[in-house]
Amino acid sequence: MKDTIIKTSMLTKRFGDFVAADSITLEVGKGEIFGFLGANGAGKTTAMRMLCGLSIPTSGEATIAGYDIYTERELIKKKIGYMSQKFSLYEDLTVSENIDFFGGIYGLSRKDLAEKKEALVQNLGLQAHLKKLVGSIPLGWKQKLSFSVAVIHDPRIVFLDEPTGGVDPLTRRQFWDLIYTASSNGITIFVTTHYMDEAEYCNRVSIMVDGKVVALDSPSALKTYFKASSMDDVFYQLARNARRSE
Repeated sequence: MKDTIIKTSMLTKRFGDFVAADSITLEVGKGEIFGFLGANGAGKTTAMRMLCGLSIPTSGEATIAGYDIYTERELIKKKIGYMSQKFSLYEDLTVSENIDFFGGIYGLSRKDLAEKKEALVQNLGLQAHLKKLVGSIPLGWKQKLSFSVAVIHDPRIVFLDEPTGGVDPLTRRQFWDLIYTASSNGITIFVTTHYMDEAEYCNRVSIMVDGKVVALDSPSALKTYFKASSMDDVFYQLARNARRSE
């Protein structure tokens, strides 16, 4: 694949006798929106933690933005952004303080942070909310702000772990507009989601069952192959016999 940003070969993570992620092999290109799907317990979070440099694989190979997953994990962390549904912002800090904090964590200079912050605030229309505590703003605003601070340092890749959980359909669609913009700017999007309509927005998707990637292709190709009318149908055909769940 041209301009490969994520490349794994037989990537495996064991916890004793339990194989959480089993022989994962895939490639993801620059600017691609890649959906990483699977039921609870399929191994998605374990795999993502390895790709982010937060967990050392038991075996296999992988490079993230050209860096080795074993020996260059700290360099990987500088080239990625991360957002999860469970935790992305400090709710007892203001909107402005959160932007400053994450800009500092990602190593932006004062000048770059000031420029990025101004652009972020203008883009999201947050001028009137800068001094509000994040805990007081609506969930949809939090999600869009979380994504924006995750890419404030122009990472090569942003990992999104179920980023739209609990928000209404309109806000989810607006959130995906931010994803499309980041993708068009060359940022690779690696996203997990339980919403199968969101899988349709991805360039390609993989589906994990019991720790293994059992399908990987574009949504249209998968629907054709499985003679399915929707990604819901594809997912059901593959995941209905899963042996494990969280």
